[in-house]
Amino acid sequence: MRFQPPRLLAATLLATLTAASLHASAAAADYERVLNGTFESGSADPWWSGAGVTNRVTGGELCAAVTGGTTNPWDALIGQNGVPFETGQSYTFSFDARATTAQPVTAAAGESVSPYRGIASQQFALSPEKQRFSFTFTSTLDFPDAGNGQVAFQLGGQPSDNTICVDNVSLVGGVKPPGGVNPNPAKKVQVDLVAYVPGLPKRATLVSTATTAQTWTLKNSAGAAVASGQSTPKGLDATSGDSVHLIDFSSFDTPGTGYTLVVGEDSSFPFDISADPVKRLRYDSLAFFYHQRSGTPIEAQYVGDEYARPAGHLNVAPNQGDNNVPCRADLACGYTLDVRGGWYDAGDHGKYVVNGGIATWQLLNAYERASRIGDATAYRDGSLNIPEKANGVPDLLDEARWEVDFLLKMQAPDGMAHHKIHDANWTALPTRPELDDQPRRLSATSTAATLNLAAVAAQASRLWKSIDPAYSATLLTAARKAYAAAKANPAKLADPNDGTGGGAYSDDTVTDEFYWAASELYATTGDGAYRTDVTGSSHYKAASLNRGGFHWGGTAPLGDITLALAPNGLPASDVSAIRSAFASVADQHLTAMAGMGYAAPYDNSTAGYVWGSNSTVLNNAQVLALAFDFTGTAKYREGVFEALHYVLGRNPLSTSYVAGYGDQAMVNAHHRFWAHQNDPSLPIAPPGSLSGGPNSALQDPVAQRLLAGCPQQKCWVDDIGAYSVNEVAINWNSALAWVSGWAAEKSGTTVARPECEVSFSAGRWNDGLTAQVKITNTGKAAWTSWKLGFALPGTQRVTSGWSATWSQTGRDVTAASLSWNGEVKPGKSVQIGFNGSGSGADPSVFTVNGKTCRTV
Repeated sequence: MRFQPPRLLAATLLATLTAASLHASAAAADYERVLNGTFESGSADPWWSGAGVTNRVTGGELCAAVTGGTTNPWDALIGQNGVPFETGQSYTFSFDARATTAQPVTAAAGESVSPYRGIASQQFALSPEKQRFSFTFTSTLDFPDAGNGQVAFQLGGQPSDNTICVDNVSLVGGVKPPGGVNPNPAKKVQVDLVAYVPGLPKRATLVSTATTAQTWTLKNSAGAAVASGQSTPKGLDATSGDSVHLIDFSSFDTPGTGYTLVVGEDSSFPFDISADPVKRLRYDSLAFFYHQRSGTPIEAQYVGDEYARPAGHLNVAPNQGDNNVPCRADLACGYTLDVRGGWYDAGDHGKYVVNGGIATWQLLNAYERASRIGDATAYRDGSLNIPEKANGVPDLLDEARWEVDFLLKMQAPDGMAHHKIHDANWTALPTRPELDDQPRRLSATSTAATLNLAAVAAQASRLWKSIDPAYSATLLTAARKAYAAAKANPAKLADPNDGTGGGAYSDDTVTDEFYWAASELYATTGDGAYRTDVTGSSHYKAASLNRGGFHWGGTAPLGDITLALAPNGLPASDVSAIRSAFASVADQHLTAMAGMGYAAPYDNSTAGYVWGSNSTVLNNAQVLALAFDFTGTAKYREGVFEALHYVLGRNPLSTSYVAGYGDQAMVNAHHRFWAHQNDPSLPIAPPGSLSGGPNSALQDPVAQRLLAGCPQQKCWVDDIGAYSVNEVAINWNSALAWVSGWAAEKSGTTVARPECEVSFSAGRWNDGLTAQVKITNTGKAAWTSWKLGFALPGTQRVTSGWSATWSQTGRDVTAASLSWNGEVKPGKSVQIGFNGSGSGADPSVFTVNGKTCRTV
C-alpha cells in the first residue's frame, strides 16, 4: 500500500535563468517549498528518478546512480513534483552536491506536464568534493500547492556511468503560506449525505460558535418544512477544530428522498430517510473485490464498459507475469512460484499476504456470522454480479475464494508463506495492470504471513466442508502445515526496509497472529494441541480487545470473534467472558462518542488519526455490531449506524468517503487504473470504494503541501496523489462490506429483539451425556410449530432424543416439534432432551425457526 511514486518529467524541459536582480515587489517570507530536502528520515520520498537513474539515500545524502551514454542533460533526471510557485515572486534554489566523476548538472524549475514550460534553470560544475550551490529567480508561472510545479536536476548527456549526490536541497520564496487548503467545500450543517434508516436515531452536527440553542428546520424535497426543533450547543470539538451543536431529528421518521436540514441561511446536503441505500452498499462494497482481481479480465458484463479491462500480470506483454515469480535476488530461495490470481491490495499492483489475510477473513466472517446468527440468504448464489454467480455456491464465498486460492499459492515448499509479491520498482501513476512492465518478485517468507495463511485456510476449511469436501481438506492440510512451520520459525519477521516497489508491512509482534491462527484451527478441528495454544495465550478471552480496535498488524480480536461465534469445546464461561468483553469495549466507544462533535468509534488519544483511519472506525463498528448480536441491546446497534453516518458524510469535511454515495463523495482515489484525475480516458473510483480517510501524520507530499496544520479529522483531501489519505485497500473495503452487510440486515423499522429463550443443561460421563433443553417463546405471537437449531462442540453426537424429531449433520443439530407440542403461546415453554455420545462443551448459540435466541 505504501506508495513512493516515480514521476515522468518532460524530456524537453527548457528554461532560462531569470536575472537574480528581478525581485518581486511583495515581500517574500522564508517559506520552504521543497519536502524532505535533508533526507534525514533515510527515505527519498517524494524525490523521484527518471529512466536510467536509481535513487538511494545513503549517509544522509540522496545519491543517484546514472547510466551513461545519454545525449541530453534531461535524459537522466531526479526531481520533486507538486512544488508551488507564484507568478512574480522571488525564489532561491540552493543545494549541496558532488559527483564521483566531475560533470556538469543543471538545476531547473518548471512544469511537470505538457507543455512543460520552464521557469528557470542554471548549470553547475560538480566535482568529487561536496560544494554548496545557489541561484535566485522570479517565477513567471503560477502553480498552487500540489499542482504541476516541479524542481529537478538534469544529470544526463555524459558518456559514462556516474553517481551524483545531493543534500540540503531548499527552495525558499513566495508569499502564500503553505497548507491549509481543502478544495471540498464544507457545510455548516453536517449530515449523512446518503440516508438515515427509519426507526433509528437521526442526528446531525451544526458548526456554530453560538452559545445558545439554534432553530433547525427539516425540509422535504419540495422545500416544505416537515419538522423543526432546537439544537444543543456542545462547544469546541478538539478533534475537528469546530465549535458545534447537536441536532437530533429522530422524531421524524417518514421515508422519503431529498430532505435537507436548515439552520438560518445554512442548509445541509440532501439525504434520504430510507433503508435502501445501505442495502445497495452491502453489494457495492463487495463489488470492489471483483474490480481488484488480478490475473483475469474484468468484464463489461459485470462492471460496465467504463471499468472493463484486460487481465493483468498473465505474461502477456508488456507484463512479465505472475506465473513463474522468483524471490528477490538477494534471497536466493532457489525456486519460483505460480502466484497468479488474488486481489491487488490497493492502488498499486502488489499482493500482500498479511493484508489479504485480514480482508479475506473479514469477508468469510461476514458469511459465517450471517449463517449462524443472521441472514446468510443475502449472500446467496446470484447476489453479486461476478462470473461465479450461477455455480451453486454463495457469492460471498466465491469472491473470497479468489484470494484464498492466491494465499495457498504463496506457501513455500517448507510450509512458510511469502510475505508479499509485487513489482521490483514502483510503477508510475497511472499504469493500467496489463501495461505494467516491471519484473515481479517474491519477498521473504515471514512468520506473520504464514500465520495469516494458517488462520484463513482453517477458517475457509470450516466453511467449505459441506460445499466442497475435497477443497476443505486441501485447505486444512495447508493450514496445519503453515501453523507447524510458524511454530518452527516463531520470529521470522518481515524486513521493515523492504519497501521498494511495494509496502513493507513489517510487524515486530506475532503473538496475536499465533492466537488468531490457533483459534481458527481449534474451531475447525477441535484438536487439543490447538486448544492448548489458545487457552495458554496472553491474548485469550479478549485480553487484547480495546478501543484501538484490530487491523492487519493486530489480529488477536479476530480469534476472539471466531471463538465467540463458532461452536467449540471451550468452557461456556470462557465464551461468555469473550462476548462480555465486546460489550464492555462497545460501552467505552459509546461513552466517548457521546462527547464528540462528529460521533465515530475511534480512539485518537495516542496516535491521532492514522493511515486508514476509516477502516479503524468500521472495524470498531464491527465490535459494536457483535455486542448487539451477543446482547440484543439497542444502543450498540445505534452505535454502528453512527459510525456509518460519519463515513458517509456527517464529518467536518461534509464528505462521503465512499465513492458514489452522496452529493460530495470521494472521486479521486489513489489508484493506477481509477485515475481519471491524471488521465481523462480512465475512470474514477467505482461506487462502494472506501477512501482511507483522515491521517494526521500527513505521510505523502500532496497531504503535506495542502494540509499543514490541519485538525485531525480534517487531514484529508480528495486527490489521487494523496496516497496516505485517499488510497483504497482490500482490508478497508472488507471492513465496509462487513459493517454495511450487518447494517442492511438490521435495517428494519424496529430493533430486532430475541423472540425465544433457550436454557441447556447436561449431565456428562466419560463418553456420553444426557441433555435437557427448555425453549421459551418470548415473542408476541404464538408458534404453531418450531424448529430448534444448534451446533454440538467437540465429538458429541445425538444418539436418541425425546419430545422432538432429532437429526444431526456434522456438528449441526436440529430438533423439530411434534404434533402435540408444536403450539407454544407467548410466555410459554416446551421441554425436550436427548442422549448423546462423545465429549465437548455446551453449545453456545441456539436458533428457533431461524432466529437467534437468548441463552440463559
